[in-house]
Amino acid sequence: MCLPEVNRDEAGLRRAIELARRAWGRTQPNPMVGAVIVEDGRIVAEGWHAQDGGPHAERVALAALGRRPAAGATLYVTLEPCSTPGRTGACTEAIVAAGLKRVVVGAKDPNPAHAGRGFDRLREAGVDVTTGVLEAECADLNLLFNHWIVRREPLLAGKLAATLDGRTATRNGESHWITGEAARADVHRWRRLFPAIAVGATTVLQDDPRLTVRWSGEAEECPVRFVFDGSLRTVAGGTLPRVYADAFRARTVVVTTAAQQGTAAAAGLRDLGVETWFGESPAGRMPWAEFRRRSAERGLSGVYFEGGATLLGDLLRTRQLDYLFLYQAPVLFGDPEARALVASGPLDQLQGAPRLKEIRRETLGEDALTRGKLDYPIAPSGP
Repeated sequence: MCLPEVNRDEAGLRRAIELARRAWGRTQPNPMVGAVIVEDGRIVAEGWHAQDGGPHAERVALAALGRRPAAGATLYVTLEPCSTPGRTGACTEAIVAAGLKRVVVGAKDPNPAHAGRGFDRLREAGVDVTTGVLEAECADLNLLFNHWIVRREPLLAGKLAATLDGRTATRNGESHWITGEAARADVHRWRRLFPAIAVGATTVLQDDPRLTVRWSGEAEECPVRFVFDGSLRTVAGGTLPRVYADAFRARTVVVTTAAQQGTAAAAGLRDLGVETWFGESPAGRMPWAEFRRRSAERGLSGVYFEGGATLLGDLLRTRQLDYLFLYQAPVLFGDPEARALVASGPLDQLQGAPRLKEIRRETLGEDALTRGKLDYPIAPSGP
């Protein structure tokens, strides 16, 4: 494969990004990384980090080449090469040993303890290092890793599907399907990336969702499935929801309050093999700080909240939602009684509304996806 002479560095990084995505959802807690080696404008070797514990992309590409790179060869890699030995050896040392004299990198290592050290090591060894090429695109590959490595807690992301006038269902609750097939397939793609999915009790009772990954014709998979149910009403009826009865029920965790300890409902969940988290909360829901802590202890780098309006509204109201995915269909309900996106409480001034930053937009069939990080205004310090 030959790269164009114009914007060759960008073309090399775009191919590396494509390679990195081949490991979508398979590398946690490590990042997705792609690498290509180019000689005389032609790609001669490629590699990507396939799974946690496996060789890094740079080493895979060098192994695929099977020889020393030719003079003037360039290595393109989506993330700053690691400079610490770790489990697979420092990639900077492998690059230097291979004799590469030029490296083009997309994103800097987000880990404050390592950021920039890989660049310094390569430059000290006489390697010409170009940084920041397609930086935003390369950083976007690793939303969860970037958040986790800095904060050591999960990225809490919300998913909404709505009409152009911000409605998620008719007044009677009909919502299947507002968005089209391409948008729904994209949801499964993100489900595969996130190690956990979360919904509220109302969503479980009304929709009886499977909350599994069904994507690209591959075998059905199941991340950790959180059900937020402060009163355990999801087990009060005669028919069990699928998340408590299917083959993946051991992957379900019910998040409830300490008041439910010792109840028949809690005992029933235990008998089903469903895990339960109990938390002290006067508001009827486990405090978000405690939920983050327990999720971090479980090694979950991200939680994908799929509903409902009250649960997502509480995350917004308490400024706990880190990221948002909004799918919009080209449909207008025009009904003030149709269900709104979120219910987070009154807002008196526009300047108090959270906004998205680092926004990315995609067209999925007839639908549109807008996603980005939540940016909350500074709260007033006093009267």
